[in-house]
Amino acid sequence: MLQVDLRELSGGPANTPAELGAADPLFEGLGVVLAGPVRVGGRLHAAGEGRFYWQGSLRAQLAGECRRCLAPVPVTVAADIRALFTQDPDALDDPDCYPVARDATQIDLRPAVREELLLAVPRWVVCREDCAGLCPRCGQDLNAGPCGCPPAGDPRWQALAAFKGKPRD
Repeated sequence: MLQVDLRELSGGPANTPAELGAADPLFEGLGVVLAGPVRVGGRLHAAGEGRFYWQGSLRAQLAGECRRCLAPVPVTVAADIRALFTQDPDALDDPDCYPVARDATQIDLRPAVREELLLAVPRWVVCREDCAGLCPRCGQDLNAGPCGCPPAGDPRWQALAAFKGKPRD
């Protein structure tokens, strides 16, 4: 129930429980792969003339990929949502406000869910902190052991090894 009839608010805050499927068009173009539904809950309050405050939360499971070894990584995303929906045209420049038409009879909370989900997704994930990643030469997963490629011929490392091998004066 993420579209709330404004008449419901005359009796007090409206509860907003919802479950949005992973294939919901709301999530198209986000660049994330949902592994299950997005669970949303909260309460919408009237907050003065033409202003409505929604306090809620969301929880979702994503299908991530380790940035080092490309292994699949399940990622749980949770976020608190605090959003102001307003009919005041002067407040529409505020990025924290969502516009509501003056003659609106409903508020659609879905844009806030989409935005907060996107903001909650971590930029990078790893399968584990000590992930060794992939060999840059052959592509083998180094978590399974060394790949057998010769050591990198970086001249800085060769100079350091040569310096450490010389006796000091």
